[in-house]
Amino acid sequence: MPSLIGEGVLLLSAVIWLTLLVFYLVQAVRYPEVTRHEFRHPVQGSTPALLAVSTLLMVLAVLPYSRPMAWTLAVAGITWHVVFSLWHTGVLWQGGRDMLDTAPTLYLPTVAGNFTSAAALGGLGHPDWGWLFLGAGVFSWLSLESLVIQRLWQSKGLPVAQRPLVGIQFAPPVVCAMAWLMLDPGSTDHWLMMMWGYGLFQLLLGLRLGSWLGAQPFSPAYWAYTFGISATTVCGLKLAVAGVGAAQVLAMPIFIGANLFIAYLAVRTAWHAAS
Repeated sequence: MPSLIGEGVLLLSAVIWLTLLVFYLVQAVRYPEVTRHEFRHPVQGSTPALLAVSTLLMVLAVLPYSRPMAWTLAVAGITWHVVFSLWHTGVLWQGGRDMLDTAPTLYLPTVAGNFTSAAALGGLGHPDWGWLFLGAGVFSWLSLESLVIQRLWQSKGLPVAQRPLVGIQFAPPVVCAMAWLMLDPGSTDHWLMMMWGYGLFQLLLGLRLGSWLGAQPFSPAYWAYTFGISATTVCGLKLAVAGVGAAQVLAMPIFIGANLFIAYLAVRTAWHAAS
């Protein structure tokens, strides 16, 4: 496809990222009590990690155009990730939480943050440092997954308002695989394939639970699904290029489906914002 299409998508992503970042910082300055409440909230308290996650994803978008800017974003993103995840994890380890407050947002600080740090460092040519972050992310993911699954099984499961957050549940295996491919480009390691397979199984599970997951009226929270879906797509394309037969069969249908879903969310979000 013409490179202009991909670069246009990157530019749009950069504008959205910068706009949201500026609005968040302005809100933090003008309404500090709102920010403090978010940080202390048992479910939303994990979401400030997205400041680092989104910034670290932008590193890979900026890198082909400006290496100094990519390094600046990487240092800022990793710094916020380490500081916030240590603070947030320290709060969790002190106890006092209700099990009913356990939600997939728990993955954001120590799992998503570490995986995107690893991917950024891999892209910048420092896989030795990246593997350290990948290891921290993998073992954090494995320790948290059983808690989140147990919460999904308990009583009546997640309330309707929290169900879009299940999209985050689908992301760790494929985001880990995507970061792995940044650290070891062209790899077809069996563990890498296994993580991609687990991610595909969870996406199929999401299709099976479509009506249950979609019980809440549309809101921007549905973008939680796109992290896992886009990472699954990237992994499939890279594995297909590396010569993996299964990926060569699945990559294009997944790519088309992912783009249709993200386009649908974009249209619905624009309509939601305008109404």
